[in-house]
Amino acid sequence: MSALRVAVADDSVLLREGLVRVLRDAGVEVVGAFGDAEALLAAVPSLEVNAVVLDVRMPPTFRDEGVRAAIELRRRHPSIAILLLSQYVEVAYAQELLAAGTGGVGYLLKDRVVSLDEVRDALDRVAAGGTVLDPEVITQLMARRVDPLQSLTARERDVLELMAQGRTNGAIAGALFIGVGAVEKHISAIFAKLGLDAADGDHRRVLAVLAWLQAQ
Repeated sequence: MSALRVAVADDSVLLREGLVRVLRDAGVEVVGAFGDAEALLAAVPSLEVNAVVLDVRMPPTFRDEGVRAAIELRRRHPSIAILLLSQYVEVAYAQELLAAGTGGVGYLLKDRVVSLDEVRDALDRVAAGGTVLDPEVITQLMARRVDPLQSLTARERDVLELMAQGRTNGAIAGALFIGVGAVEKHISAIFAKLGLDAADGDHRRVLAVLAWLQAQ
């Protein structure tokens, strides 16, 4: 029996149960299966898992709950490996998940997984502290990395640089000799140009700063 203890999260019952069967057939001990990210986060401390396999888009909004949960799991339990298995590439969040550079992270696309051995190999590698990325994920990460800030104006770049320094909107306004309202308009423009919409909430500021840092 494999030493790997894995929890699974996917909102689709059919896909979730299919994934559980696939993993068990691959010799993985599945100790929990959940339909949403909150249930997974609540259960993980009692499961003694080595790794978590989860989808990117889950209830309630079906946008990015899974990858947000992955980031939160990495913060709370850094020793637990994360394998995102999804139909989508969420580039900004993939960047944040990988930003620490500590390994133990994987991101595979469901449609491109062709064998049980591939899933088992990916889990073994992330559980051992490695990083496993689907080639399409790498392509999109590199495309974003070329120059995610190229569409920003000079003033927007100034604002973003000050955001990266941890300045508040008021402090940014003082440094640039402009009003706070103008700063807010520049920040809204930055979010829009970087593809960070309102549903990302306060998290957008973190992601914008990450984009700035990775472009330096």
